Amino acid sequence: MKRQVIGEGTYGVVYMAIDDTKEGMRTTAFWDWFLIVIGSVFFLGFLFTAVISKLLPVSDSLILSAIQNDRYYCFLVPLTLPIAVVSVYFHWLSMKLFKHA
Repeated sequence: MKRQVIGEGTYGVVYMAIDDTKEGMRTTAFWDWFLIVIGSVFFLGFLFTAVISKLLPVSDSLILSAIQNDRYYCFLVPLTLPIAVVSVYFHWLSMKLFKHA
């Protein structure tokens, strides 16, 4: 494990730990792929729930029928986007005020 200087802060030099061993690289690659796969599964599940299930014919399955008749997830993303934009703006504003205070 190496230490690399990334800058100087109020309390001295700031270091970043770098693990360039084969084991560390293998572990990092595993977690990278794990997070990509999990994110893709959740995205595809949401896509099926919000869009694709509405286009399929009516099903006799209790679970698929409940997903098709659900209206919550159809409106979740469109109604979350304005809140996300406002949150990002307030985050940016607070960082500007903190930086120039």
